[in-house]
Amino acid sequence: MNSINWARIMAQIVYYIASGVALGAPHREVSFCVPSANFGNVFAGYMAYKMGLPVKQFIIATNANDILHRTLAANDFSKKELAATLAPSMDIVVSSNFERLLFDAYDRDGLAVAALLERFQQEPTALADAPLAKLREKFSSHSVDDATILEVIRDAHKRTGEMLDPHTATGYRAAERARADQSTPMITLATAHPAKFAEAVVKAGFLGVPLPPHMEDLIEREERYTVLPAELAAVQQFVVENRR
Repeated sequence: MNSINWARIMAQIVYYIASGVALGAPHREVSFCVPSANFGNVFAGYMAYKMGLPVKQFIIATNANDILHRTLAANDFSKKELAATLAPSMDIVVSSNFERLLFDAYDRDGLAVAALLERFQQEPTALADAPLAKLREKFSSHSVDDATILEVIRDAHKRTGEMLDPHTATGYRAAERARADQSTPMITLATAHPAKFAEAVVKAGFLGVPLPPHMEDLIEREERYTVLPAELAAVQQFVVENRR
């Protein structure tokens, strides 16, 4: 399911609750740094916070497609040309789930948010002062370019022995640069396995990265698929007959 599906956001809320509790919540605050593009994952964290998880800070980590960072840092809520980066899952210029956060920031005024988004589609615009100030109380941001992604992959491996994928690398660097309180535990979400983005790992100077142990023989496995007619009813019937 894609990142605007509410069921996915509900499932992701669990990550925040579980990791927060592991580091002392609800008896202490925790902070999160999240590689972000369509804003679904970090919005799940925000929902966990609204449900009672004590969160000091959310850091939004972006790549060169930095609409979220520009909005928070400079109130530049405008579309720019898409840039192809080493973190392709974050190559998004219109962040769908951000609308949900704006709805809260604008005191759940749907008409005001709709007007803002209509302006956004037509021309560069900005958030009103009060909603922006409300967002900045809890959210910070940082943008990471491709050269920095490669630098972080190398540095993190040298310091920790862990291999990061390019998306997680943006979060790693953003957590270092935008962390507000060193005494509050910072949880940086790893959002992919590095083997999925081996090209970036190779560009960082490594020979590659192996698949996880349970997938080592993936390339040699038998490929199984079913060809269906391009008809909705046929697809629905197939799902019903083959659900587990």
